[in-house]
Amino acid sequence: MTTDTRKRVVITGVGALTPLALTAEETWEGLLAGRSGVARITQFDASHLPCQIAGEVKDFDPKDYIPFKEARRMSRCSQLAIAGGQQAVADSGLTPPLGERAGVLIGTAVGGMEWAVEQAYVFRDKGLSRVNPFTLTALIANMSAHHISRELQALGPISTSVAACASGTQAVGEAAEFIRRGAADVMITGGVEGLVIEMGIGGFAIMRALPVNYNDDPERASRPFDIKREGFILSEGGGFLVLESLEHAQQRGANIIAEVLGHASSSDGYHVAQLDPEGKGAIRAMTWALENAGVTPDDVSYINAHGTSTPINDPIETLAIKKVFGDRAYSIPISSTKSMLGHAMGGAGGIEAVVCALTIRDQIIHATINLDEPDPECDLDYVPHEPRRVEVNVTLSNSFGLGGQNACLVLGKYEE
Repeated sequence: MTTDTRKRVVITGVGALTPLALTAEETWEGLLAGRSGVARITQFDASHLPCQIAGEVKDFDPKDYIPFKEARRMSRCSQLAIAGGQQAVADSGLTPPLGERAGVLIGTAVGGMEWAVEQAYVFRDKGLSRVNPFTLTALIANMSAHHISRELQALGPISTSVAACASGTQAVGEAAEFIRRGAADVMITGGVEGLVIEMGIGGFAIMRALPVNYNDDPERASRPFDIKREGFILSEGGGFLVLESLEHAQQRGANIIAEVLGHASSSDGYHVAQLDPEGKGAIRAMTWALENAGVTPDDVSYINAHGTSTPINDPIETLAIKKVFGDRAYSIPISSTKSMLGHAMGGAGGIEAVVCALTIRDQIIHATINLDEPDPECDLDYVPHEPRRVEVNVTLSNSFGLGGQNACLVLGKYEE
């Protein structure tokens, strides 16, 4: 590793709501046990759609976190964001109100899209007078950050990252920059999505991006790097982290889970929905993230893959990893969280940042499930079927999104 003279940023709290569980710790337990959170859709009747399965956040009751009257005026992603933000702050040991030196930066791909779709039908069929007056404030993407800020009275910098599937990863990296440049001591960050709606499933189905032959076997549908993969599983949820300057965390005696070493983003400049076939954008993002972190390819202990289970993306990500890491690519453990959780779009990067932090904390890598017959083009070590105990000092997390937006995050084991 090279010497880094920047302000150090550490992770002191995590929270998550996922298709496996309603907390980060229970999600982590489920991932280590190799359980899938993918199931038949319950939030609407999907029987007329070619793909009838998704990764839903089960048994979530917003009233556990938000007064009923307020919750019914919010999108699902905002409800999930408030819950996850509260969890992460509680885990960090901080107590609201957080004040002017605490900020919020949340990633989401579409925000409250369900409100836009539903109220558009109301407008068309019943007229303007029947449209919910909270529609616009529920659907816009920055509302999750607003609600966290208001709930926790984090009154410092506030922003939203909207970068499709890269949103959550980019949010965590940029949140660290607020602290590095002295604009905040604490940042609540992560990613969230609530897109398991008819339009979401239908839209991706018409793009032929979702699997159609696993409706009766949903737990086996997400199979990154496997020859029988058909597409990604649309899911929902979010992962949230409390970042602090090292000095702030030390002054209050906080428990430090991991350190944010660096990040980067890049553009493919190629296609709205497909990766550059040579992985050039992904290569740039990974290379720049390592440089920003002050680490070399030899320092990386684990890669949390974008690993979507799509026929096109998995071999391109594999190729990009080989280009960045050379021969060492074959000896780095890689796994896909999406094999169990599906793809939570803007929420995925936040969840996977939490996973990387807990991987460093517990020194164990969760498996890639359903990897029964590896694609010959996907020939790296994807930790199939069973978790693996290894020494993990540096993790790299990949997120590659629609519009050719790529983001990578590098975390490290905290050392004084």
